[in-house]
Amino acid sequence: MNGLNDVEMLEPAFRPRRERVDGQKTDDRDREELARLGKKQVLKRNFGFMSMLGFSCTMLVTWEGLLIVFVQGLNNGGPAGLLYGYILAWLGTLAVFTSMAELVSMAPTSSGQYHWVAMLAPASCQRFLSYLTGWLTVAGWQAFVASACYLSGTLIQGLIVLRNPGYHPKLWHGTFLFWAVVACAVFINTVVSRALPKIESLILVLHVLGFFAVLIPLVYLSPHTSAYDVFGQFVNNGRWPTQGLSFFVGLIGNIFAFFGVDGAIHMSEEIRNPSKVVPASMLCSVLLNGVLGLGMMLAVLFAIVDLQDSLDTATGFPFMEIFRQGTGSAGGSAPMIALIIILSFCATIAVLASSSRLTWAFARDRGLPGWRYLSKVEQETSLPLVAIAATSSIAILLSLISIGSPVALNDVLSLTVAGLFLSYFACCSLLLWRRCTGGIVDSRTTTQFTADIPQSGQLSWGPFHIPGFMGVAINGIGCAFLVIIIFFSFWPPVTPVTPGTMNYSVVVTGCVLIFSAAYYAVWAHKAYTGPVVEVVLHLTRRTDN
Repeated sequence: MNGLNDVEMLEPAFRPRRERVDGQKTDDRDREELARLGKKQVLKRNFGFMSMLGFSCTMLVTWEGLLIVFVQGLNNGGPAGLLYGYILAWLGTLAVFTSMAELVSMAPTSSGQYHWVAMLAPASCQRFLSYLTGWLTVAGWQAFVASACYLSGTLIQGLIVLRNPGYHPKLWHGTFLFWAVVACAVFINTVVSRALPKIESLILVLHVLGFFAVLIPLVYLSPHTSAYDVFGQFVNNGRWPTQGLSFFVGLIGNIFAFFGVDGAIHMSEEIRNPSKVVPASMLCSVLLNGVLGLGMMLAVLFAIVDLQDSLDTATGFPFMEIFRQGTGSAGGSAPMIALIIILSFCATIAVLASSSRLTWAFARDRGLPGWRYLSKVEQETSLPLVAIAATSSIAILLSLISIGSPVALNDVLSLTVAGLFLSYFACCSLLLWRRCTGGIVDSRTTTQFTADIPQSGQLSWGPFHIPGFMGVAINGIGCAFLVIIIFFSFWPPVTPVTPGTMNYSVVVTGCVLIFSAAYYAVWAHKAYTGPVVEVVLHLTRRTDN
């Protein structure tokens, strides 16, 4: 058996997984559930359903995020393509994370995707596939942190340009703002970390109320374009051979509006009753944010007065020009934009938290260089402070690229889509294979204890499960959606392709895969033998006490 030399044995109280318990019994159950995965409880479980719903919703910032990044969809697809692409992205994301919700219900651990791949993959390639998935997930989340900080900084610059047209932003200005966002996020994740669940609950309120604070004046004050301009106007500024191809290239912009759903997964070891709370918070956040995003999408598209002026705005963000046109003044649109900047920063807090937990978890399983240090948890606060410091330091180092070339930084950050969606595909495709071959048993009907430690080869469904044909269909649709997104995430935004317009995501993703494979072959195969077993749940049967 792989793992630490001093593996602990845990004797649980025998009870069915579905029993409802509170207080100390809840803590005991959560500890046993983690022990079933071979892990020791070292982090504090401070999050409940509402705080995690706030965490998930504010990380997605769907209605805010679609405004920030919908320029790609406007150029490739236009208003109609952007709207239909959003609906497709919403439904596809829901299918993907319904399957992911089943997985986290089976094995609620901060390790997430790479643990599930080790759990589901054939024994012959279990460790190697798990290791590659771990690197893709960690690299994708590290890029996500940098992306979130970079967008927050450039949003501030855009607002300054809107209010002061004489301001000429310098590249280093954005870098300093980037650092300020990182510093604030680190402060909240460390110094006031105990208040993070309450902070996330308050941000959820701001997220919902802020939607109406932006939507109402936008709808009331803006002149409205025709229904045809919204539902029937397609644009192909990328000069692709067909409008359909242009639509799929622009679809990637809508994906960012649903980015970070798996953030709740990587906080699993800090959530009470995670096998139920995490799936519920993930799916509720996708549904709630999807509705809010659709409402904001329609409002903004109907408020576009001059599409070309919006695309050519000096702020770099078309939504700022749309707000200015709608309210009739820069001063009137500034509070609406400032609210979006605040919520964008709030998302950065959650992104840093999830990314650092994933980094800590992969280091705990000896998957990263320096794992002995990165896997440390500070005893007084029960926080992985070294992982938080490493995650924020990597983001700061990446920000230095923008001083020389923002285009180069965007190429690096493009790993966010490819890296994470490849990790999703690895999990969902293996889950589809397992469920079609009968490799997972129903925990409600079996009388034998089934472990979800990768080496055991015994798997059972968790409390959240879509049975039968419906589960297979949703799983299959999710896999098909992921293939489409991964494929088009490597496409450039315009033709003809030049070195300046080339999408280097395939190069960056390839480098991560080649490095991780080479590192595994040379050194990591000695240290990484799959998720480390720290504790063994000494069980041979289940009873209904």
